[in-house]
Amino acid sequence: MKELKGSQKKYLRGLAHNLNPAAFIGHKGITETLLKEIDKALEATELIKVKFNDYKEKDLKNSLTEEIAKATGSHIAGMVGHVAILYRQNSDKEKQHITLP
Repeated sequence: MKELKGSQKKYLRGLAHNLNPAAFIGHKGITETLLKEIDKALEATELIKVKFNDYKEKDLKNSLTEEIAKATGSHIAGMVGHVAILYRQNSDKEKQHITLP
């Protein structure tokens, strides 16, 4: 899938507004278990939130989010405060819940 457009990111941020975080990143940072959990959540729902508990620096959160997106094959729909919104379209057409504008 190609990079998301601005309007698509805005649409996904709107859909994610009422979601609870699917994963929390604490002092251990990104672990193999965390990546598997995120991957499983993306497979099930396509759109998830990841909350940073112990990271307050914006640049560090951005680099960690990019690392997660690269490892899981997902796209970053946005960062709101300490929460990153990730999207990955399900490869199975029947399991796709979200249709991008």
